[in-house]
Amino acid sequence: MNGALRRLLAGREAPVAGALIVVLAVTTAVNPRFLSDQGRFDLLVAIAITGLMAVGQTFVLVMRHVDLSVGSVLGLSAFMAGSAVRGDTGGGSLLVALLVGLAVGVLAGLVNGALVAFLRLPALVVTLGTLYVFQGVQALLTGGTRINADQLPTSVVSFGVTGFLGVPWLMWVCLVAAALGGVFLRTRRSGRDLYAVGSNPPAAELVGIPVARRTLLAYMVSGACAGGAGVLFLARFGGVDSNAGIGYELPVVAACVVGGVNIFGGSGTVLGALLGAMLLKTMGVSLSALSVPEFWQQAINGLLLLVAITADRIVLLRRERAARVEAARHRREQADAEPAPPTVGADRAGHEGATTTEVVR
Repeated sequence: MNGALRRLLAGREAPVAGALIVVLAVTTAVNPRFLSDQGRFDLLVAIAITGLMAVGQTFVLVMRHVDLSVGSVLGLSAFMAGSAVRGDTGGGSLLVALLVGLAVGVLAGLVNGALVAFLRLPALVVTLGTLYVFQGVQALLTGGTRINADQLPTSVVSFGVTGFLGVPWLMWVCLVAAALGGVFLRTRRSGRDLYAVGSNPPAAELVGIPVARRTLLAYMVSGACAGGAGVLFLARFGGVDSNAGIGYELPVVAACVVGGVNIFGGSGTVLGALLGAMLLKTMGVSLSALSVPEFWQQAINGLLLLVAITADRIVLLRRERAARVEAARHRREQADAEPAPPTVGADRAGHEGATTTEVVR
């Protein structure tokens, strides 16, 4: 138990969780209404969308890639899901919207993954390009129109404003996705392969890991989470237009990095990404509650991102240095354990001694 607790406290998630607790405590002390029932509910609703996309982004980042198209995938999925259920009064409208959103997201992730995996194009350039492509498709489909709450089924609209046990349904979706993603990365071989690819891509290919298929998997999961987040967006705001999803890309990546997902690949957890999303969103809401100007909110978020990247780099350098020291120590121990080879003089003296003994006999 103590060992598990030490590992938990030594992880990159512990400082993020501690910072989150401090922000909540300070803001509540200054503004007691911050964590009222309604305030807590609104905060969790704000976290859910970014948190769900951060879950999918973790799959991509641990492979040393990135997905900048998640915001435009969210907007496109939200509009397609809204169009599929617009004017529908059936009881299964929410399920239909979820299926449509997930399908659009998976298809977008498949496009990104195929370009990165098979054409070996840089992920940054590919997803930056598809960001604008998906935004263009969304603008073409919307045609400047908007889907409003009165055009959506009641089941979809109520899903964004109700909850269970005091937790919004949107946050429950995010938590379930985070649990499934975390278990997959930790226990499944294909999930562990993502870390291996991110740590050393050439070595991963040499040991037989199907890098292309794992890349497709990671981008499809990222797209599915962005598509699901589009449905949450539709339910939360009760509508969608051509501007939906704009500006979500960098906050999602920042949430993952702040939560300990290494931008250089090979390490990070879904739990950390979710905690990072919670910290950034909570700080934004708390700073607004404390009447801090928006400029300073953005500056603080940028500072947190720089601190997180610097911390990851320092940890990586320390691990490399420790590995070199351990390797040198191991070589010294092996050298000390090996018997010293006989010298030429000793061999000659032994031979002369044996000859003398034969003569005496």
